Amino acid sequence: MVTIPAGAFLFLRHGQTESNAQELIIGSTDLPLNQTGHEQARQAADFLRGTALAQIISSPLLRARQTAEAAAEALQLPVTVLDGLAERNWGAWEGLPRTALRRDETPPGGESPQAFQARTFAAFAGIDLAVPTLIVAHSGTDRVLHDRLAPGPHHRMENAAIRLWEPLMHGTQWNCHEYFKPGR
Repeated sequence: MVTIPAGAFLFLRHGQTESNAQELIIGSTDLPLNQTGHEQARQAADFLRGTALAQIISSPLLRARQTAEAAAEALQLPVTVLDGLAERNWGAWEGLPRTALRRDETPPGGESPQAFQARTFAAFAGIDLAVPTLIVAHSGTDRVLHDRLAPGPHHRMENAAIRLWEPLMHGTQWNCHEYFKPGR
């Protein structure tokens, strides 16, 4: 059985959607996993089978919930949905190619970077990490957590990849490790 260190958590990015496959900005658009995404979620769930986790926390968006449900089935745990973990609302930019993305700007009808960061970190701060936890969310959620917990170079997570986050120095600094990537 794999154990998670005290205070640590696993972060699983949702499986692939058609918009991910087409390199489009998806944001708060509530899309399901595509066939590849379901297979990726199954691979991640198989990897997690036997891991000593006590709770699964998911974004409310369908792609994250479908990924979380695959893990929940493998781990025999319920999924708790936490609205604050939803991906950033990119407003008028949703559906555009990812090359149009400008993270430091607020798109028309969208969420500001500051509002997204505050919402995401407020949700994260409410999670009880005293028990081994799996968080299932989005690349933007991961980026916000990375910027707050381990500032420095950040690499965008692949769909259905898992990162292990371990607290250092009483939780004021964190280490982030690649833990799993689904096969192609």
